[in-house]
Amino acid sequence: MGLGTLGPTGLLVLAGVVAAAGAVNGVAGFGFALVATTTLATLVDPTTAVVFVILPVVAVNGSLVRELSAAEVRQCGRRFWPLLAAALVGTLVGLAALGRLPADPLRVALGVLSVGFVAGRVAPLPGRRAVEERCFVETGPAMAGVGLVSGLLFGGTNVGVQLIAYLRSCDLPHRTFVGVVALAFLGLNGVRVGAAALLGLYPSAAVALASAAAAGPALAGVAVGKRLRSRVTERWRARAVLGLLLVVGVRLVTAGL
Repeated sequence: MGLGTLGPTGLLVLAGVVAAAGAVNGVAGFGFALVATTTLATLVDPTTAVVFVILPVVAVNGSLVRELSAAEVRQCGRRFWPLLAAALVGTLVGLAALGRLPADPLRVALGVLSVGFVAGRVAPLPGRRAVEERCFVETGPAMAGVGLVSGLLFGGTNVGVQLIAYLRSCDLPHRTFVGVVALAFLGLNGVRVGAAALLGLYPSAAVALASAAAAGPALAGVAVGKRLRSRVTERWRARAVLGLLLVVGVRLVTAGL
């Protein structure tokens, strides 16, 4: 199904989805792209869902990156530049491959990634600690490897869980973690907007305009989430996000199959 076939009720549902995803991001500091993309992929063509979310992600991360001072931005840039540079390369390659992926396999892949993210947070996956100890270290080669793999996945699906997991392993304060994640995805998605347009991934100008308009409800959701952040414990944040991702992931897999 395309966005052009949705009536007023369907468009209201889309606005509700991006607002809810914004609230999740405001509370947890991440999750907007994953929640919005996987949920929209149950309503519209998954390739359209991926590119539709890019502009709202730019707006959301632009609002969150202001939590970092100018000095912190420069410090994080110097500290994580190999990660970000490699992620940019991988993102462009993944985005270029997006237009060639069939809808149902992409829907299944998004669902598997969503369920896998939940499983990895609930119970450690076999070999996970060994991989993290070997790859999640602050060296240039390790950051470049994680960034490239993360970028490939992010470019084609909007899912950047490896990048988030790596930054979580760096023991950053929560406010700094939120800002650094926002800074990373702001830069990556700023480039993706132009690349998606050049690659012809937007089905029509109307979809691009609707994507830009969706920044409004997304930002409103983030504002609500920020207000709730101090009132919601880390435990309940995790339960809410993981529960939502599990439901959406299962639905995507069953629909794709």
